[in-house]
Amino acid sequence: MAYRPNTVKDVILAHRIRLDPTTAQEAQFACACGVARFAYNWGLAEWRRQYLSGGKPSDVALRKQLNAIKSEQFPWMREVTKSAPQQALKNLGRAYANFFEDLKKFRRGEIPWGTIRAPRFKKKDRHDAFRADNGTDKVHPHAVKTDGKRVKLPLIGWVAMREEVRFAGRILAVTVSRKADRWYASFSIEVDYQPDVRTDDSVVGVDLGVTSLATLSDCTPKIPAPKPLGRYLKKLRRLARALSRKQRGSRNRGKAKTKLARLHGHIANIRSDALHKLTTYLTRYRTIVIEDLNVAGMLANRRLSRAIADVGFFEFRRQLEYKSTMAGSSVIVADRWLASSKLCSTCASKNETLRLAERTWTCQPCGTSHDRDRNAALNLARYAESSPASACGAEGSNDRHQTVVKPAA
Repeated sequence: MAYRPNTVKDVILAHRIRLDPTTAQEAQFACACGVARFAYNWGLAEWRRQYLSGGKPSDVALRKQLNAIKSEQFPWMREVTKSAPQQALKNLGRAYANFFEDLKKFRRGEIPWGTIRAPRFKKKDRHDAFRADNGTDKVHPHAVKTDGKRVKLPLIGWVAMREEVRFAGRILAVTVSRKADRWYASFSIEVDYQPDVRTDDSVVGVDLGVTSLATLSDCTPKIPAPKPLGRYLKKLRRLARALSRKQRGSRNRGKAKTKLARLHGHIANIRSDALHKLTTYLTRYRTIVIEDLNVAGMLANRRLSRAIADVGFFEFRRQLEYKSTMAGSSVIVADRWLASSKLCSTCASKNETLRLAERTWTCQPCGTSHDRDRNAALNLARYAESSPASACGAEGSNDRHQTVVKPAA
Protein backbone atom coordinates (compact mmCIF):
# COMPACT_ATOMS: atom_id res chain seq x y z
CA MET A 1 0.00 0.00 0.00
CA ALA A 2 1.45 3.35 -1.01
CA TYR A 3 2.16 5.93 1.65
CA ARG A 4 0.36 9.15 0.75
CA PRO A 5 1.60 12.20 2.69
CA ASN A 6 -0.56 15.14 3.63
CA THR A 7 -1.28 17.57 0.84
CA VAL A 8 0.72 20.79 1.19
CA LYS A 9 -0.94 23.84 -0.33
CA ASP A 10 0.14 27.45 -0.63
CA VAL A 11 3.74 26.61 0.16
CA ILE A 12 6.15 29.54 0.38
CA LEU A 13 9.48 28.73 -1.23
CA ALA A 14 12.54 30.95 -1.05
CA HIS A 15 15.19 31.31 -3.71
CA ARG A 16 18.25 33.46 -3.13
CA ILE A 17 20.08 34.80 -6.20
CA ARG A 18 23.17 36.93 -6.45
CA LEU A 19 22.66 40.33 -8.06
CA ASP A 20 24.87 42.28 -10.46
CA PRO A 21 23.85 45.89 -9.71
CA THR A 22 25.42 48.98 -11.19
CA THR A 23 27.29 51.46 -8.99
CA ALA A 24 24.22 53.71 -8.86
CA GLN A 25 21.99 50.77 -7.90
CA GLU A 26 24.39 49.75 -5.13
CA ALA A 27 24.08 53.26 -3.72
CA GLN A 28 20.27 52.92 -3.83
CA PHE A 29 20.51 49.55 -2.06
CA ALA A 30 22.67 51.07 0.66
CA CYS A 31 20.21 53.95 1.06
CA ALA A 32 17.26 51.56 1.44
CA CYS A 33 19.19 49.52 4.00
CA GLY A 34 19.95 52.69 5.93
CA VAL A 35 16.27 53.68 5.96
CA ALA A 36 15.28 50.24 7.22
CA ARG A 37 17.91 50.40 9.95
CA PHE A 38 16.84 53.91 10.97
CA ALA A 39 13.17 52.86 11.14
CA TYR A 40 14.04 49.85 13.29
CA ASN A 41 16.11 51.93 15.72
CA TRP A 42 13.48 54.69 15.81
CA GLY A 43 10.80 52.12 16.55
CA LEU A 44 12.89 50.49 19.28
CA ALA A 45 13.54 53.81 21.01
CA GLU A 46 9.86 54.75 20.74
CA TRP A 47 8.79 51.31 22.01
CA ARG A 48 10.96 51.67 25.09
CA ARG A 49 9.74 55.24 25.73
CA GLN A 50 6.09 54.28 25.49
CA TYR A 51 6.58 51.18 27.62
CA LEU A 52 8.34 53.12 30.41
CA SER A 53 5.55 55.71 30.38
CA GLY A 54 2.94 53.02 30.97
CA GLY A 55 1.79 52.45 27.40
CA LYS A 56 1.35 49.24 25.43
CA PRO A 57 3.29 49.73 22.19
CA SER A 58 2.88 47.52 19.13
CA ASP A 59 4.39 47.40 15.67
CA VAL A 60 1.01 48.26 14.10
CA ALA A 61 0.73 51.46 16.16
CA LEU A 62 4.34 52.38 15.42
CA ARG A 63 3.81 51.98 11.69
CA LYS A 64 0.83 54.33 11.80
CA GLN A 65 2.80 56.79 13.89
CA LEU A 66 5.74 56.73 11.47
CA ASN A 67 3.48 57.24 8.46
CA ALA A 68 1.95 60.29 10.15
CA ILE A 69 5.28 62.04 10.74
CA LYS A 70 7.37 60.66 7.88
CA SER A 71 6.67 63.41 5.34
CA GLU A 72 7.44 66.20 7.78
CA GLN A 73 10.30 64.85 9.88
CA PHE A 74 11.89 62.21 7.61
CA PRO A 75 11.18 63.26 4.00
CA TRP A 76 14.24 61.35 2.74
CA MET A 77 12.37 58.10 3.47
CA ARG A 78 10.33 58.81 0.34
CA GLU A 79 13.43 58.07 -1.75
CA VAL A 80 13.12 54.31 -1.10
CA THR A 81 10.27 51.83 -1.23
CA LYS A 82 7.73 52.23 1.56
CA SER A 83 8.10 48.52 2.39
CA ALA A 84 11.64 49.07 3.75
CA PRO A 85 10.69 51.01 6.94
CA GLN A 86 7.35 49.21 7.33
CA GLN A 87 8.95 45.76 7.26
CA ALA A 88 11.64 46.93 9.69
CA LEU A 89 8.92 47.79 12.23
CA LYS A 90 7.25 44.43 11.59
CA ASN A 91 10.58 42.77 12.36
CA LEU A 92 10.76 44.77 15.58
CA GLY A 93 7.32 43.50 16.58
CA ARG A 94 8.39 39.93 15.88
CA ALA A 95 11.58 40.45 17.91
CA TYR A 96 9.57 41.60 20.92
CA ALA A 97 7.10 38.73 20.47
CA ASN A 98 10.00 36.26 20.59
CA PHE A 99 11.42 38.08 23.61
CA PHE A 100 8.14 37.83 25.56
CA GLU A 101 7.78 34.18 24.57
CA ASP A 102 11.26 33.47 25.93
CA LEU A 103 10.28 35.19 29.19
CA LYS A 104 7.33 32.81 29.51
CA LYS A 105 9.60 29.83 28.88
CA PHE A 106 12.01 31.11 31.54
CA ARG A 107 9.22 31.40 34.10
CA ARG A 108 8.21 27.82 33.29
CA GLY A 109 11.81 26.72 33.82
CA GLU A 110 12.30 25.62 30.21
CA ILE A 111 15.27 27.87 29.35
CA PRO A 112 17.96 29.63 31.44
CA TRP A 113 18.03 33.38 31.91
CA GLY A 114 21.29 33.76 30.01
CA THR A 115 19.62 32.77 26.71
CA ILE A 116 17.07 35.62 26.84
CA ARG A 117 18.00 38.75 24.87
CA ALA A 118 15.85 41.81 24.41
CA PRO A 119 15.83 43.57 21.02
CA ARG A 120 18.86 45.81 20.53
CA PHE A 121 19.69 48.70 18.25
CA LYS A 122 21.08 47.83 14.84
CA LYS A 123 24.55 48.95 13.78
CA LYS A 124 25.67 50.16 10.40
CA ASP A 125 27.11 47.54 8.01
CA ARG A 126 25.73 44.71 10.16
CA HIS A 127 23.19 42.47 8.39
CA ASP A 128 22.20 45.20 5.94
CA ALA A 129 18.92 44.31 4.21
CA PHE A 130 15.59 45.72 3.10
CA ARG A 131 12.40 44.20 1.78
CA ALA A 132 10.19 45.12 -1.16
CA ASP A 133 6.65 43.70 -1.24
CA ASN A 134 4.27 43.08 -4.08
CA GLY A 135 1.36 45.34 -3.22
CA THR A 136 -2.18 44.03 -2.87
CA ASP A 137 -3.70 47.29 -4.14
CA LYS A 138 -4.75 47.88 -7.73
CA VAL A 139 -2.14 50.59 -8.25
CA HIS A 140 0.92 48.44 -7.51
CA PRO A 141 -0.07 44.80 -8.09
CA HIS A 142 3.33 43.92 -9.55
CA ALA A 143 5.80 46.16 -7.76
CA VAL A 144 8.30 43.28 -7.89
CA LYS A 145 8.55 41.16 -11.01
CA THR A 146 11.17 39.17 -12.88
CA ASP A 147 12.04 38.80 -16.55
CA GLY A 148 14.64 36.14 -17.14
CA LYS A 149 17.89 37.09 -15.42
CA ARG A 150 16.69 40.42 -14.10
CA VAL A 151 14.32 41.71 -11.45
CA LYS A 152 12.37 44.95 -11.21
CA LEU A 153 12.42 46.63 -7.80
CA PRO A 154 10.30 49.62 -6.70
CA LEU A 155 11.97 53.00 -7.39
CA ILE A 156 15.18 51.23 -8.47
CA GLY A 157 14.19 49.58 -11.72
CA TRP A 158 15.60 46.52 -13.43
CA VAL A 159 18.58 44.87 -11.75
CA ALA A 160 20.63 42.09 -13.36
CA MET A 161 20.75 38.65 -11.68
CA ARG A 162 23.15 35.73 -11.99
CA GLU A 163 20.35 33.24 -12.72
CA GLU A 164 16.60 32.98 -13.19
CA VAL A 165 14.08 32.26 -10.46
CA ARG A 166 13.66 28.51 -10.43
CA PHE A 167 10.13 28.34 -8.94
CA ALA A 168 6.94 29.12 -10.86
CA GLY A 169 4.42 30.98 -8.73
CA ARG A 170 3.36 34.33 -7.35
CA ILE A 171 6.20 36.45 -5.98
CA LEU A 172 5.13 37.77 -2.59
CA ALA A 173 8.23 39.80 -1.74
CA VAL A 174 11.96 40.04 -2.24
CA THR A 175 14.58 40.77 0.41
CA VAL A 176 17.75 42.43 -0.82
CA SER A 177 20.72 41.84 1.49
CA ARG A 178 24.44 42.42 1.47
CA LYS A 179 27.08 39.85 2.33
CA ALA A 180 30.59 41.28 2.28
CA ASP A 181 30.62 43.39 -0.91
CA ARG A 182 28.02 41.30 -2.73
CA TRP A 183 24.27 41.80 -3.00
CA TYR A 184 21.65 39.05 -2.99
CA ALA A 185 17.91 38.92 -3.64
CA SER A 186 15.85 36.35 -1.73
CA PHE A 187 12.46 35.77 -3.37
CA SER A 188 9.45 34.53 -1.40
CA ILE A 189 7.29 32.65 -3.89
CA GLU A 190 3.87 31.15 -3.22
CA VAL A 191 3.26 27.89 -5.06
CA ASP A 192 0.87 24.96 -4.80
CA TYR A 193 2.87 21.90 -3.90
CA GLN A 194 1.97 18.21 -3.63
CA PRO A 195 4.60 15.91 -2.09
CA ASP A 196 5.56 12.79 -3.97
CA VAL A 197 3.79 9.54 -3.13
CA ARG A 198 6.29 7.23 -1.44
CA THR A 199 5.84 3.52 -2.12
CA ASP A 200 9.04 2.26 -0.46
CA ASP A 201 9.57 1.34 3.17
CA SER A 202 13.21 2.40 3.45
CA VAL A 203 14.41 3.47 6.90
CA VAL A 204 17.76 5.04 7.69
CA GLY A 205 19.36 6.01 10.95
CA VAL A 206 21.66 9.05 10.87
CA ASP A 207 24.39 9.52 13.46
CA LEU A 208 25.95 12.99 13.33
CA GLY A 209 29.52 13.61 14.38
CA VAL A 210 32.47 15.97 14.23
CA THR A 211 35.03 13.91 12.30
CA SER A 212 32.37 12.32 10.10
CA LEU A 213 29.49 14.63 9.35
CA ALA A 214 27.06 11.70 9.17
CA THR A 215 27.13 7.94 9.42
CA LEU A 216 24.17 6.06 7.93
CA SER A 217 22.78 2.74 9.04
CA ASP A 218 23.07 1.19 5.57
CA CYS A 219 26.28 0.43 3.69
CA THR A 220 26.79 4.05 2.60
CA PRO A 221 30.35 5.22 3.34
CA LYS A 222 30.78 7.76 6.09
CA ILE A 223 30.26 11.34 4.95
CA PRO A 224 33.28 13.40 6.06
CA ALA A 225 32.79 16.76 7.75
CA PRO A 226 34.13 19.70 5.70
CA LYS A 227 35.37 21.60 8.80
CA PRO A 228 35.62 24.96 6.99
CA LEU A 229 36.29 26.97 10.14
CA GLY A 230 39.18 24.75 11.18
CA ARG A 231 40.57 24.88 7.66
CA TYR A 232 40.60 28.67 7.46
CA LEU A 233 41.10 29.54 11.14
CA LYS A 234 44.71 30.64 10.67
CA LYS A 235 43.81 32.93 7.77
CA LEU A 236 40.79 34.21 9.69
CA ARG A 237 42.96 35.26 12.61
CA ARG A 238 45.48 36.93 10.33
CA LEU A 239 42.80 39.02 8.59
CA ALA A 240 41.21 39.92 11.92
CA ARG A 241 44.56 41.18 13.23
CA ALA A 242 45.10 43.17 10.05
CA LEU A 243 41.67 44.79 10.44
CA SER A 244 42.30 45.74 14.07
CA ARG A 245 45.49 47.61 13.08
CA LYS A 246 43.85 49.80 10.45
CA GLN A 247 42.83 53.34 11.30
CA ARG A 248 39.11 53.78 11.76
CA GLY A 249 37.44 55.54 8.86
CA SER A 250 40.29 54.89 6.45
CA ARG A 251 39.95 53.21 3.07
CA ASN A 252 42.44 50.54 4.04
CA ARG A 253 40.22 49.60 6.96
CA GLY A 254 37.29 49.27 4.58
CA LYS A 255 39.33 46.99 2.31
CA ALA A 256 40.45 44.84 5.25
CA LYS A 257 36.88 44.65 6.49
CA THR A 258 35.70 43.43 3.09
CA LYS A 259 38.41 40.74 2.95
CA LEU A 260 37.43 39.44 6.38
CA ALA A 261 33.72 39.46 5.50
CA ARG A 262 34.40 37.55 2.28
CA LEU A 263 36.27 34.85 4.17
CA HIS A 264 33.45 34.53 6.70
CA GLY A 265 31.01 34.18 3.82
CA HIS A 266 33.21 31.57 2.15
CA ILE A 267 33.31 29.50 5.36
CA ALA A 268 29.54 29.71 5.74
CA ASN A 269 28.99 28.71 2.11
CA ILE A 270 31.17 25.60 2.44
CA ARG A 271 29.23 24.51 5.52
CA SER A 272 25.87 25.24 3.93
CA ASP A 273 26.79 23.39 0.74
CA ALA A 274 27.73 20.23 2.66
CA LEU A 275 24.53 20.32 4.71
CA HIS A 276 22.32 20.89 1.67
CA LYS A 277 23.88 17.97 -0.20
CA LEU A 278 23.51 15.66 2.80
CA THR A 279 19.91 16.58 3.64
CA THR A 280 18.86 16.34 -0.02
CA TYR A 281 20.43 12.88 -0.24
CA LEU A 282 18.62 11.70 2.89
CA THR A 283 15.18 12.54 1.49
CA ARG A 284 15.43 9.52 -0.82
CA TYR A 285 14.51 7.43 2.24
CA ARG A 286 10.93 7.29 3.44
CA THR A 287 11.77 7.39 7.15
CA ILE A 288 14.79 9.21 8.58
CA VAL A 289 15.72 8.79 12.26
CA ILE A 290 17.96 11.34 13.94
CA GLU A 291 18.96 12.12 17.52
CA ASP A 292 17.58 14.94 19.63
CA LEU A 293 20.97 16.48 20.32
CA ASN A 294 21.50 18.90 23.20
CA VAL A 295 23.58 21.30 21.14
CA ALA A 296 23.70 23.98 23.85
CA GLY A 297 25.06 21.46 26.33
CA MET A 298 27.58 20.16 23.81
CA LEU A 299 28.85 23.68 23.15
CA ALA A 300 29.58 24.05 26.87
CA ASN A 301 32.53 21.68 26.37
CA ARG A 302 35.37 24.13 25.73
CA ARG A 303 37.51 21.44 24.10
CA LEU A 304 34.93 20.53 21.46
CA SER A 305 32.76 23.64 21.17
CA ARG A 306 34.51 25.05 18.09
CA ALA A 307 34.43 21.75 16.22
CA ILE A 308 30.77 21.19 17.14
CA ALA A 309 29.76 24.69 16.05
CA ASP A 310 31.67 24.16 12.79
CA VAL A 311 29.36 21.26 11.85
CA GLY A 312 26.00 23.06 12.15
CA PHE A 313 23.75 20.49 13.86
CA PHE A 314 20.80 22.88 14.20
CA GLU A 315 20.92 23.87 10.53
CA PHE A 316 21.06 20.19 9.55
CA ARG A 317 17.84 19.45 11.40
CA ARG A 318 16.12 22.57 10.06
CA GLN A 319 16.95 21.69 6.45
CA LEU A 320 16.04 18.04 6.90
CA GLU A 321 12.60 18.87 8.31
CA TYR A 322 11.42 21.08 5.47
CA LYS A 323 13.00 18.94 2.74
CA SER A 324 11.47 15.73 4.10
CA THR A 325 8.04 17.37 4.02
CA MET A 326 8.53 18.35 0.39
CA ALA A 327 9.78 14.89 -0.58
CA GLY A 328 7.01 12.99 1.23
CA SER A 329 9.43 11.53 3.78
CA SER A 330 9.10 11.55 7.55
CA VAL A 331 11.60 12.48 10.23
CA ILE A 332 11.61 10.69 13.59
CA VAL A 333 13.58 12.32 16.39
CA ALA A 334 14.87 9.72 18.84
CA ASP A 335 14.71 10.34 22.56
CA ARG A 336 17.62 12.42 23.83
CA TRP A 337 18.45 9.81 26.48
CA LEU A 338 18.69 6.91 24.04
CA ALA A 339 22.19 5.42 24.49
CA SER A 340 22.58 4.73 20.78
CA SER A 341 26.39 4.45 20.94
CA LYS A 342 26.50 2.19 24.01
CA LEU A 343 23.80 -0.29 22.98
CA CYS A 344 24.91 -3.32 20.99
CA SER A 345 22.97 -3.39 17.73
CA THR A 346 23.19 -7.20 17.73
CA CYS A 347 22.14 -8.29 21.22
CA ALA A 348 20.95 -4.95 22.71
CA SER A 349 23.29 -5.20 25.70
CA LYS A 350 24.64 -1.92 27.06
CA ASN A 351 28.31 -1.04 27.44
CA GLU A 352 28.30 1.19 30.51
CA THR A 353 32.06 1.78 30.43
CA LEU A 354 32.27 3.08 26.85
CA ARG A 355 34.22 6.35 26.71
CA LEU A 356 33.97 9.11 24.11
CA ALA A 357 37.53 8.48 22.90
CA GLU A 358 36.75 4.82 22.03
CA ARG A 359 35.70 4.79 18.38
CA THR A 360 35.50 0.98 18.17
CA TRP A 361 34.47 -1.51 20.82
CA THR A 362 33.61 -5.18 21.24
CA CYS A 363 30.44 -6.40 22.92
CA GLN A 364 31.35 -8.81 25.73
CA PRO A 365 28.11 -10.89 25.75
CA CYS A 366 27.98 -11.62 22.00
CA GLY A 367 31.54 -10.80 20.88
CA THR A 368 30.49 -8.47 18.05
CA SER A 369 32.95 -5.74 17.09
CA HIS A 370 31.34 -2.34 16.49
CA ASP A 371 32.29 0.90 14.87
CA ARG A 372 30.90 3.41 17.34
CA ASP A 373 29.17 5.65 14.77
CA ARG A 374 27.81 2.83 12.60
CA ASN A 375 26.46 1.04 15.65
CA ALA A 376 24.67 4.20 16.76
CA ALA A 377 23.12 4.61 13.30
CA LEU A 378 21.85 1.02 13.36
CA ASN A 379 20.24 1.57 16.76
CA LEU A 380 18.57 4.72 15.49
CA ALA A 381 17.17 2.86 12.48
CA ARG A 382 15.67 0.22 14.79
CA TYR A 383 14.21 2.96 16.96
CA ALA A 384 11.74 3.66 14.14
CA GLU A 385 10.15 0.23 14.62
CA SER A 386 9.23 0.93 18.25
CA SER A 387 8.46 4.65 17.86
CA PRO A 388 4.76 5.63 17.74
CA ALA A 389 5.73 8.43 15.34
CA SER A 390 6.48 5.89 12.61
CA ALA A 391 2.78 5.14 12.33
CA CYS A 392 1.75 8.71 11.59
CA GLY A 393 4.66 9.81 9.43
CA ALA A 394 6.56 12.41 11.42
CA GLU A 395 7.26 13.35 14.97
CA GLY A 396 7.14 16.58 16.86
CA SER A 397 8.94 19.42 15.19
CA ASN A 398 8.31 18.23 11.63
CA ASP A 399 4.56 18.63 11.90
CA ARG A 400 4.67 22.39 12.01
CA HIS A 401 5.98 22.53 8.43
CA GLN A 402 2.81 21.18 6.86
CA THR A 403 1.64 24.58 5.59
CA VAL A 404 4.80 26.61 5.05
CA VAL A 405 8.09 25.30 3.76
CA LYS A 406 10.93 27.78 3.43
CA PRO A 407 14.40 26.74 2.29
CA ALA A 408 17.53 28.45 3.50
CA ALA A 409 18.10 31.93 2.14
